[in-house]
Amino acid sequence: MKFSKSPAVVVAALPLLIAAHGGDSFARHARHLEVRQGSPSPPASGTTTTVAGSGTTVTTISGTLTVSTTPAPSFSFSLFATNPTAVPLASIVANETSSATRPLDSTAVPGTTPTFLPGAPALPNAALLHPADYPHLDLPPPVDSPEVLQWIQDVKDTGVVIPNITATVLGGCAANAAAAADQTRCWWTCGGCVRSTDITECPTPMNWGLTYDDGPSFYTSNLLNYLDQQSLKSTFFVVGSRVISFPATLQTQYMGQHQIAVHTWSHPSLTTLSNEEIIAELGWSKKVIKDVLGVTPNMMRPPFGDIEQVDRVRAISIAMGLTPVMWTRISPLATFDTDDFNIHGGSTSVQQVLQNWEHILGNATSMNSGFIVLEHDLFEQTVEVATGYILPDALAHNPPFTIKPVVQCRNLDMADAYIETNNNKTNPPAISAAVSG
Repeated sequence: MKFSKSPAVVVAALPLLIAAHGGDSFARHARHLEVRQGSPSPPASGTTTTVAGSGTTVTTISGTLTVSTTPAPSFSFSLFATNPTAVPLASIVANETSSATRPLDSTAVPGTTPTFLPGAPALPNAALLHPADYPHLDLPPPVDSPEVLQWIQDVKDTGVVIPNITATVLGGCAANAAAAADQTRCWWTCGGCVRSTDITECPTPMNWGLTYDDGPSFYTSNLLNYLDQQSLKSTFFVVGSRVISFPATLQTQYMGQHQIAVHTWSHPSLTTLSNEEIIAELGWSKKVIKDVLGVTPNMMRPPFGDIEQVDRVRAISIAMGLTPVMWTRISPLATFDTDDFNIHGGSTSVQQVLQNWEHILGNATSMNSGFIVLEHDLFEQTVEVATGYILPDALAHNPPFTIKPVVQCRNLDMADAYIETNNNKTNPPAISAAVSG
């Protein structure tokens, strides 16, 4: 696909206050810490461009910036490329009319062997999946089923010590002031504490570990089409309930050599759950993915980045063979979260998301490591901003980014993304260190 290119595409309006809302982080997408980092340098002079749907024209002449704009929310950002078929910014709004979804360009054939994963089993027949064999969709699974009772015992048998402490309550940092202030809890949501087992970045500068959360969805096929056009691969953190609804999409993602990882069964805030409830969320998600693909992911992302509790959630994840993957944080309150999720609900505009993206780039290009960004493929708006603006801008960046799934940005093979095919000698599971330590 060709991009619309110019030395720079610029949109500007009133300055936005830098803000963080860790205290109400469960109130918006339950909820992401939203921080605006420093902007990159202004674009080169001598260009005049109007971005579709923005109502804003920016002219730069000999370093002087002149802005003519219609009234709009406060935002400012620059893009070096956009997709010529992008949905206009003015149309990417909370109440936009849903467009027809794109059919999958290809569907996987049951029994096909994924040759890109040495040792992987043949692809199961997704048509044989019986939803009645699984918990209710988008609801917390019960903890007294035979499956969950077995998983609870399996966790005990690992020897990993699971702290049995009081769960947090909904409401984020503000509603859990004592827990947020207790540094021994290592609560990522409130202060950004990480452990050596957490993946938060790629080791090589200018490497981007591309991730999308909360699918599969009706619009994942649109994203896959664009990724295929650009020969890009991503990590998809999938919700077990949605795997039940879109098994063919998951198989297409997997056979397209995208990485599949766990994002729980019903998308709860894990620190608010009991140990048994966490095990049920992760266990059912692992199971349905294996039932559809034949392999089990060994990475997970906690919904809302909610992981902590004296390593309680971490310990359970690791005991279940799942390494936590977050997104990059450059300070206790500044994370690489585009906030694209909140366009759908109306609490964030697409212009705000693109300003967030510009600020992420401004920091990513000056880091001594690569980075991971939080984005989503659940809603039409999140896919539209990704394929129309964020990805084209990243692909046009100079110097170029190297965009990979998380497992490959960590200099591992795709086979190392799954329990059944992982090379335990070159990529020891995190549980090895947890038990020996």
